[in-house]
Amino acid sequence: MEYTSGAASWQKALRRAGAALLPRRLGQRRPGWSAGVPLIALAAGVLFTTTATTANGTALRDDRRPQLTQLITDRRDQLAASEEQAAALRKQVEDQTEALAGSDGPIAAQRARANGFRQAAGFTKLAGRGLTVELDDAPRAADGSLPKGASNDDLVVHQGDVQAVVNALWAGGAEAMSIMNVRVLSTSAVRCVGNTLLLHGRVYSPPFKIIAIGDPAAMQRALASSEGVRLFRDAVDHFQLGYHESVGNVTVPAFDGSSTLRSAKVPGENGG
Repeated sequence: MEYTSGAASWQKALRRAGAALLPRRLGQRRPGWSAGVPLIALAAGVLFTTTATTANGTALRDDRRPQLTQLITDRRDQLAASEEQAAALRKQVEDQTEALAGSDGPIAAQRARANGFRQAAGFTKLAGRGLTVELDDAPRAADGSLPKGASNDDLVVHQGDVQAVVNALWAGGAEAMSIMNVRVLSTSAVRCVGNTLLLHGRVYSPPFKIIAIGDPAAMQRALASSEGVRLFRDAVDHFQLGYHESVGNVTVPAFDGSSTLRSAKVPGENGG
């Protein structure tokens, strides 16, 4: 939509208002509603002028999606740059701690104590026999139509689906796990934004790959007995979503993000 300049709008409004106020010839009766014409014209002029000023020569209803896409891309780049900077700082701290441990007995003792928990905490790379589970959205028809009786929500992997698989694998005795090649810790949270997965500040698109080290048979039994996984596999049969399990030698990476905690307490204290 295009708008005329504010000056032109005011000129038209004033001409109309002036014409409405001019005296009529004798014998002509002024309709009752004509008294409000100047006010209506004046209000219209104010409206047109405000709109023209706001538009500033552009359309007010431009599609904002390109700007939003660019904003998301910029934020991802900023996050990646911040993570690189944080990783460099963590390495600097690690190097300085290592250097001090060589000459300071208490620091060396505490460092050895902390290293003893690194594997259990997920800060070391692990490999072994395990299970891989992949979840994927249903394929879409070329014309964009949906299967009979299905909605868009029926055709995508949801947060609850991923969480059901993760919980079942832990229940089946998984010793270590990764999602999209990102190590899962006790503080990891699985969230979905639309049909994408948000994990440790990064966004991932399907198919979602979950790898767990442990007894494959025990984890498969846990998956089979999970109600959440069963519901997803029912949707696989009805709507052709993707679900695949494979057994083999797998590797999960060490967690390389920040381990800073906002709050914590020693187990066993205050009923914890």
